[in-house]
Amino acid sequence: MHTLSVVVPVYRGELTLPKLMAELASYTTAFETPAGNWAQVREALLVFDHGPDESAAVIRQLANEHEFVRPIWLSRNYGQHAATLAGMASSGGDWIATLDEDGQYDPADLGGFLDVALEQGSSLVYAAPVNQAPHGPIRNLASAGAKLTVDLLVGGHGARRYQSFRLILGEVGRSVAAYAGSGVYLDVALGWVAGEAATAPAHLRVEGRSSGYSTRRLLSHFWRLVLTSGTRGLRFVAAMGVIVAVIGAVFAGYVATIQLTSGRVPEGWTSLMVVLLLTTGMILFSLGVVAEYIGVAVSMAMGRPLYLIVSDPAEGPLGRKRELGG
Repeated sequence: MHTLSVVVPVYRGELTLPKLMAELASYTTAFETPAGNWAQVREALLVFDHGPDESAAVIRQLANEHEFVRPIWLSRNYGQHAATLAGMASSGGDWIATLDEDGQYDPADLGGFLDVALEQGSSLVYAAPVNQAPHGPIRNLASAGAKLTVDLLVGGHGARRYQSFRLILGEVGRSVAAYAGSGVYLDVALGWVAGEAATAPAHLRVEGRSSGYSTRRLLSHFWRLVLTSGTRGLRFVAAMGVIVAVIGAVFAGYVATIQLTSGRVPEGWTSLMVVLLLTTGMILFSLGVVAEYIGVAVSMAMGRPLYLIVSDPAEGPLGRKRELGG
């Protein structure tokens, strides 16, 4: 019997969580996977990440209705990846499955994930969608382009597999949650220790609500993925500096040749300004990349926590209402 802990980071789950928990409830008794393995969902950890809706009240209600639902309360909003790591650290199953709150992924695919993990001996399995994501074409194209860019920067192909629907060996997931630093991208941290990841077919469904990701948040997601994927970004900056220096040397040689052969250097204030703007822009961009890496290192050196788990705010001092005449 393989026990499963399902981790769901919750930001705007007021409308979608009840249906998702009802679906998971049918897997809390032992079930047989397509390949004949036996599994059981032992717990669903709902990690409240302080969203703008009434998710907290829904989580409390679901915990009262289902014994397998375990609320995890964070002290403030930390973001999806930190919330997922907090749930992984609090899990106790043989395997950890991560699911979005919006119902896009079907829990029925969990059995297939477990079969792939056991067949291939893999401690990490990602969803491989068999149908197009029900988003707009621009967002789908941007997502694919971002993952391809990261793969080119780090010299691999792992980013193209990244999905928020994953199955992770429990001891691996809990270890990653214990040592991951502030600002880390979850899938990058998993890749450091999990070895070669496998994939399993998954069916994408229409989300139960509108996407909570704005353009700004998606860009921030992408930039964090780049920064935590290694130091190749810094190497790219160094390579760009060498290329600009070579171009400058070639241009200087061209000007010297003209001066020696014709005695007259052609005027070209427009070209000069273009070169100055180009090189200045590259310098500022390079300084920005270096500063971002320094910022990540400083945050980790200062001991900034990735997340902080607290008790239910409604049951502590924050939940006490002032009585009249008190």
